[in-house]
Parts: sequence; structure tokens; C-alpha cells
Amino acid sequence: MLSVKNVSMHFGGIKAVDNVSLDIASGSITGLIGPNGAGKTTLFNVIAGHYQPQSGQIILDGEDVTGLPPHRLFAKGLLRTFQLAHEFASLTVRDNLMMVPPDQSGERLVDVWLHPSKITAEEAQNRHRADEVMAFLKIDHLADEYAGNLSGGQKKLLELGRTMMTDAKIVFLDEVGAGVNRTLLGQIGDAIVRLNREHNFTFCMIEHDMQFISRLCDPVMVMAEGRVLTTGSAAAVLANDAVIEAYLGRGLNTARSGSRRGVVEPA
Repeated sequence: MLSVKNVSMHFGGIKAVDNVSLDIASGSITGLIGPNGAGKTTLFNVIAGHYQPQSGQIILDGEDVTGLPPHRLFAKGLLRTFQLAHEFASLTVRDNLMMVPPDQSGERLVDVWLHPSKITAEEAQNRHRADEVMAFLKIDHLADEYAGNLSGGQKKLLELGRTMMTDAKIVFLDEVGAGVNRTLLGQIGDAIVRLNREHNFTFCMIEHDMQFISRLCDPVMVMAEGRVLTTGSAAAVLANDAVIEAYLGRGLNTARSGSRRGVVEPA
């Protein structure tokens, strides 16, 4: 689905992403882990068009999309969420979802004047789709709640719902579990798995909770100091001494003890 080829992104003398190459298979849920400062979010920002890399290529479904801005990547089916949810706080949950589909007739003044029935039909279709998405995510009871009033976990579910309102090929999730209680995190995980299995969504996710990563992701990629350190199953990654040392920096015995508890904290 997506290939990153020799991509680099530097900020002055800091090599945030240093000659990174990786592949994300269609229909997979790929995990991306590493300590704070490893370059994970910067890599996401490069892939999603927020930064233009100094070198390298991004290939989406066979097409070179290097340097395309986010709105053009969105139209091609590449979406991302953020560690801090970017909801429209003064809109309801339903309205947050209904505004996602691109090229709506109501966005063009000429259609407002000349084709009001077309706009009405589209809005009815989008409303129906939004109601289906909320039911799928089990947040339909929040349909008329202002998004700004939601809890952190509910906002993450809303962001996931917004990716369902368009024809997504691949979705990048940046710390979807950050600040989310275990119950809602389980609900988010269930939704990701269902979207992957029932709707063939491809996911790549940054996450520090190894229990969550182990449940959902195969393969898991590890970044350290701007480079990909290794790729493998969650079990193989957790057993890798180089990964433990790079990720935790606390010594192997402490690291293994932390990994057995299922949660790895960033160094």
C-alpha cells in the first residue's frame, strides 16, 4: 500500500528522519514504536504531506506522492489522526462527521442558488452515513453533543469516525491511546480491528502501550535516532536487546520487567 524510500527530514543539524525506508502492506495494521525523539511523528508528518522531505520518495499504491499537500493526499485516500484530537469543538459529533466528505455541493455558492435539492439529497446521504459510523463506533448516544464536551477517548473515537466518512486507503494514527482510559482504549482497539477486517482499512499507528500494540499490530517497526532499528512481530521486538536498550535506556533487566507488564514507557 505504501513505500517510504530513503526519506530524510532534517531541522538544521538535527536528523529527525535519517534515510528511512519501510513498506506498509495493504490490509495490515502496522505498529511504529520508539522513544520520544526517535522521529516517529516527524515521519508521519512527512508521509501525510505536512513536511516536504529533503530527500527520498513516498509511494502510495504505486503512485509517487512525495511532497503532495495534505488535502491532495486526503483525496487519494491517505488520512492521519493526531495525538491531540483536532475536533471542531463548537459542532456536534454528527456535524463533525457530516462535514468530512469532500466536494460537497453545498460548498459552492452556485449550487446553493441553483441546485438546493441536490444539496438536500447529499446532506441526507451524509447524515445517514454519519449515523452508521456512530453506531459502528458505539457513540450514537453522543450524536447531538458538542464535540468540545467529549472526553479524550471519545474525541479519539470521533477522529477515527471521521476517517470512515471517506474512501480511506490507509490511516495513520498518532498515539490513539494517549490519555485514554482502558475501557475506551479497548473500544477503540475493537473498532480498529473491525475496520481492518470488515472494511479492509490499512493502518499504521504510533503507540507506547505495548499491550495495545501487541494485540493489534503485525508487524511492529522500531525507530531510534531517526532510523528504523528493526521490524518484526511484537514478541520478537520485545525480545530484542538492542530495541530494549534503545527504547528504554534503563538496562535490560528493567526493560524486560516493564515489557512483561505490557506497557513500555518512553525514555
